[in-house]
Order: sequence, then structure tokens, then C-alpha cells
Amino acid sequence: MEGTKHRLIVFLLLLASVQALCNDYRAEIYRAYVSDRMDAWKEVIDRMNSVPVKTDEFILELINYQYGYIGYCIGFDKKSEARKYLDLAQQNVNILVKHNYRLPVLNAYYAAFYGYRIGLNVLSAPVNGVKSIEYAKKAVDLDPGNWLGLVQYGNIQFYMPRSFGGSKQEGITYYYKAREILEKDKDKLKDDWNYLSLLVVIGQSHYYLGEYVKAREVYENILRLEPGFTYVRDELYPQLIKKMKES
Repeated sequence: MEGTKHRLIVFLLLLASVQALCNDYRAEIYRAYVSDRMDAWKEVIDRMNSVPVKTDEFILELINYQYGYIGYCIGFDKKSEARKYLDLAQQNVNILVKHNYRLPVLNAYYAAFYGYRIGLNVLSAPVNGVKSIEYAKKAVDLDPGNWLGLVQYGNIQFYMPRSFGGSKQEGITYYYKAREILEKDKDKLKDDWNYLSLLVVIGQSHYYLGEYVKAREVYENILRLEPGFTYVRDELYPQLIKKMKES
């Protein structure tokens, strides 16, 4: 009985230390994101990957940061780097699937990863596009409040050609649904790079469609929340203001 109690205490202490680590990593990732330091972001995920004992919650947190880094690599044409971290992220998702852990969220990551494969090889779109849609649908069917699944749906609609059923306006609608879900618990938005990233996507989507006033509202809201957000402050917002003056 005494030995069982001792093991339980050790287990609870381990969980507490892992949770503290997750909070530290979250803050580091957030600082890297707002200061446009993807080298620091990469250092965090490499450090997390080297942790010998990982809880399911820890692995899911790591997947989220890998997901963000892969998107950055594809956006800046670092395809070899993107493939490396996509493989690592996929392995982590597979581990959690075996544990039956947070399946709606994992399906959303599957959807995202198939979308990334299209970014790495556009010729794979017919196959990977169908799989991405399938997993995004499954993610939201399993949990209608799955904000990440809604984001993937939004991405699919926004970037799919109209001839194949895509709709940019419908894509934005899904982004706003995801935003609404995230904003229901404002305490959880502290140091959350996902929330700022979603706002950026919404602003960029309005900009792409020539809806400059709506884009300005989104960007100004972002800068109220995080005045030091380098990407919005120094690039997106000045670009928008210049465009508005020209038109």
C-alpha cells in the first residue's frame, strides 16, 4: 500500500513538472512568433523532442509547434526542412492515435498535414486534397467545437479552385467560427500563437479579396493585443495602408 502511494506521488510530481515545462515552452513559442524568430521556434521544438519522457499532453503540444514550423518552412520554400519536421510530426500524431487521445484534434492535424503535402508537391493535390477534406470533415463531425478543424475547413475552401467547389467567402466564414470558439475562453488566449495566427489569416484573407477596411480592423485589433508583433506592425499593416492610399 505504501509503495502504491509512493508511485502515485512520483507520477503526480512528474505530471506537474511536465505541465510546467509545457507552459514555459508555450511562452517561448509565443515570443518567437511575435518577434519573427523562427530560429528560436525551431530550437524549442528540438528541445521538446529530446525530452525522454513525454505525456500525451506534452506530445500534442509539440505537434502544435511542429505544425506551425512546417507551415513557415513551406511558406519560405524550405521544403527539405518542412519534410523533416512533417515526418516527425506525423510520427507523434500516430503515437497519440494509438493512445486514442484527443482524436478530433488529431484528425485536424491529419487534414493540415495532407494540405502541407500539397504545398510540397502540387501534383499530389488530387490525392492529398481529398484526404485533407476527409480528415477535416471527420475532425468537425467528432467535435463541432473543434476550432482547429474549422481552420482546416477554412483553408480548404479558401484555396480550393472555385471549379472544384472552393469558396473564399465560405473559407473566411469558417475562420470566424474558429475565432469565436477560441474567444469563448479569453484566459486561454494568453501566450497563444494559434490565436494571433488565426487573426493574421483572417486579415490576409480580407486583404486578398480587396476588403481593405475589414483587413485594417483585424490588423489594428492584433496590434492592440500585441503591439510588438513584428510581422503585422512592420509588414502587413504598412502594406495595407499603402494599398488603401493608392486605391
